Amino acid sequence: MKRSREQAASELFAALYPRLAGWCRRLVDDDGTAHEIASEAFTRLWSRWTSVTEPRAFLYVTAANLVRDHWRRLDRERKTVRRVGTEAAVRPHTEPADPSVRMLVQALPERLRVPILLHYYADLPVREVSAVTGRKEGTIKADLHAARELLRAHLRRNLDHSR
Repeated sequence: MKRSREQAASELFAALYPRLAGWCRRLVDDDGTAHEIASEAFTRLWSRWTSVTEPRAFLYVTAANLVRDHWRRLDRERKTVRRVGTEAAVRPHTEPADPSVRMLVQALPERLRVPILLHYYADLPVREVSAVTGRKEGTIKADLHAARELLRAHLRRNLDHSR
């Protein structure tokens, strides 16, 4: 039985790791960090292997949490650097004035951010997002709508200010 468990885990890794790492790469904008996050998600899955019923969803939720932690760590580092007075070292001059969609998603409240990450970035259907988060499908749909409206409003404001 142990052999089949390891074989199943190996097959799952081969099937899902490249896409999970690519998804993380789009969110953190760094290959090394993306691979660390994807690997950590698989490590956590392996430690709970017998109790996880939806491995793909577990991986993406775990990775989303790790990405969020990464973003928070970066934000703390930026604030620290700002306090010291070396803002230029953190924000290169080539950075555009308009915030990226990633930063806008990061700024969403967690109840809206998690469904956006899982549905649009991890390509999970609403049904799976509902199962993973333990919230009703109607609630997930409403949260996705609310998040899209917030993002749309913010992008419109940025466009209006740039003209």
